[in-house]
Amino acid sequence: MSADSFQPLHLLAINLTRRCNLACAHCYLDADALRSGARDELTTAEVRNVIEELASRSAETMVVLTGGEPLLRRDLEQIIACGAERGLAMVVGTNATLLSERRARSLKQAGALGLGISVDSLDAGYHDRFRGSPGAWRRTMAGIDAARRAGLSFQIHFSVSEGNAHELPAMIGFARAAGSRALNVFFLVCTGRGESVIDLSPLRYEQVLKELIEAQERCPEIIIRPRCAPHFKRVAFQRNPDSALNRISGREGDGCIAGVHYCRITPEGGVTACPYVEGEQGNVRSRPFLEIWDHGADFQRLRSPELRGKCGVCEFRALCGGCRARPLAQGGDIMDADSMCAYAPRGGTLIAPLGARALHDLNWSPEAEKCLQRVPAFLRGLVRKRAEAYVAGLGQDTVLPDHLSQLAARRFGGGGPTPPERFPARSSAPHLEEREPLEPGAGP
Repeated sequence: MSADSFQPLHLLAINLTRRCNLACAHCYLDADALRSGARDELTTAEVRNVIEELASRSAETMVVLTGGEPLLRRDLEQIIACGAERGLAMVVGTNATLLSERRARSLKQAGALGLGISVDSLDAGYHDRFRGSPGAWRRTMAGIDAARRAGLSFQIHFSVSEGNAHELPAMIGFARAAGSRALNVFFLVCTGRGESVIDLSPLRYEQVLKELIEAQERCPEIIIRPRCAPHFKRVAFQRNPDSALNRISGREGDGCIAGVHYCRITPEGGVTACPYVEGEQGNVRSRPFLEIWDHGADFQRLRSPELRGKCGVCEFRALCGGCRARPLAQGGDIMDADSMCAYAPRGGTLIAPLGARALHDLNWSPEAEKCLQRVPAFLRGLVRKRAEAYVAGLGQDTVLPDHLSQLAARRFGGGGPTPPERFPARSSAPHLEEREPLEPGAGP
């Protein structure tokens, strides 16, 4: 396999530990209690070996360090520094209950790009019950304050279920006021302890996706996006076929990227397509990580999917493709239909991403190429794809610096530094280089 033919890995999640100070109702790891200890966890050296191997191929991968609760790893800063020194984007997914300002500064000094902080309700009682620990909400709010005082970027992660879906508008308002760079809305896949959580019905699932699309239109100053919900792309297309959301396929954007551009490593070194797919493709203790990524059997199937059931005949399969973990969780095959989709295929012509129709004719001006080189390596590939899709949608044939500026102004960017006041208003000044510091799976 030549270097040019390697499957790009945009996101690697490393579950550093099963230990956790909480007992969350939805945890896919069924995380052990804190007293269970650190049996068979990857050592500092083993995690560093994976990171060094990854960086030897490309600096375009974001590494999410999560758990359990990763703040329980005393070597967390060492691991962050290892990746940051090699040009990788290192982020941490945490419940933030253990985050002091001193620890936040330590993470930032080590090179952490940001945090994904889980907040499941603005009702402290509901959040505490969901997280299995009295006082968890109060401690998480203190952790958010600590991150802001330390100048450490963060995003809010909201796991939506029947019990809290009505809070979505309030959660968006909270994320904006708190200075979060994004609100990631996670749709549950019922594995681990999550098997006991009442999931959304397919119709309610659909309704929440529509609410997210409408909310993003009303609130362009913050990124609002679903996770583990590839149907988002189909819903967006049905609402507006010419929407920019449809210019990149689900496998390249907001759809299921498990095994395609994303995988995770368990605390014991097993490599799986995503946190909700339990089948290990190999173990980094006995086989090089990149060899597993390149050749894993499940990964190969996911990269050339032969979908079954209604997913296999759906005209939206190139935009969506369904969640591949849900049929597995229900005892089926990874290619079976996603039962959470309420749409009935109509047998129409396959709907291709808008951007895929004309990208081969696009050029980049020398000035635009120089702008692109100023984007961090881990974002460069995605920025290139989205810029090309945008220009193709305009009916033009050359990417110019103005196009990149226009994309930044349309929430292609993050935001300015967060002011120090409690729950301050966000800066509205976008920066292409700071776009989306955290991605799927970044929170426990």
